[in-house]
Amino acid sequence: MQAQTTDTSVTGFDPAPLRDFLEEFLGRQVRNLHLRPTEGGMSNPTFFLQADDWRAVLRKQPGQKLAKSAHAIDREFRVLTALADSDVPVPEVYHYHEDANLIGTPFYLMEWLDGRVFTEYATPGLTPSDRTALYSSMCETMARIHRLDFRALGLGDFGREGNYFRRQISRWSQLWQQYRKGDDDNPALDGMITWLDARIPESEQLALCHGDFRIGNMIFHPTEPRVIGVLDWELSTLGHPLVDVGFNTQAWHMAPDENGGILGLDHAALGIPAEEDYLSDYYRHAGSPEEMTDFHRVFAMFRGAVGAAGVAVRGEQGNSTLPDSARIGRFLADAYARRGMEIAARHET
Repeated sequence: MQAQTTDTSVTGFDPAPLRDFLEEFLGRQVRNLHLRPTEGGMSNPTFFLQADDWRAVLRKQPGQKLAKSAHAIDREFRVLTALADSDVPVPEVYHYHEDANLIGTPFYLMEWLDGRVFTEYATPGLTPSDRTALYSSMCETMARIHRLDFRALGLGDFGREGNYFRRQISRWSQLWQQYRKGDDDNPALDGMITWLDARIPESEQLALCHGDFRIGNMIFHPTEPRVIGVLDWELSTLGHPLVDVGFNTQAWHMAPDENGGILGLDHAALGIPAEEDYLSDYYRHAGSPEEMTDFHRVFAMFRGAVGAAGVAVRGEQGNSTLPDSARIGRFLADAYARRGMEIAARHET
């Protein structure tokens, strides 16, 4: 029987060298190699991989020139390795391959988890009681990340100490200057920067942060409303835990067509907790010494807006893994910025 391999047009790279590597890695011949792109995601290309009866997920960098510190799959592999024996559910990682010569970029292999992925916070198809339990599991999982002793896990050098917000506003403001089309591009985003600069809190609270803790970056049990895996740790670092909380609770302030938000939906009928109840559960699980403010909400919208603008630029350059990413990125950048300024407007002086 002739060996079969997924065509290069599907993967964007020649899979033949990968087959050779897998034969050495697995210690046996690979007759059939199939790769299928995962759905969703706008950053690192990710594939379901099946080598005969062995399954894994392959995650790699994009093939184009990368911005400094972007698409850091080495950091993803490191943090997933560190969390292997923690109470944070993550897939098992098998191998990190630094040599770009094999498939064009570094990549790593990890466990293929069977479960459900929801891209909308409304989680269609669930009963209200299951939806309530799912939100509770998501909240507790986020708190577990922030409760970790990152130093004991060997992640003491995974980020810098000091005022995380001051550094991040500077960094993401510089990125926005690279992404914008002109001075009149998204003035609401400029407004958020000005608003945030004037209100940076003096807090040096530090925890391991996921960096993109949203519902679409979790895998839930196939039938039970609980998290079985947290994915996409590309933006993970040591930072202020309320960054994750702000990003996770953006959904309460965004419409369903704005990255799957729940603004305007009947939360009680759906079994979705009120934002203040969800936050109270987080504070209890995390033992949080600080609580969310509108600064944290606006900061999350700012990060989301700049990130979406970067997606749009990659789409316009033909370097995105997502079809129509230029349009989607611009739409979301505008939506995040508009919602952020709506929150900021509550504090006009």
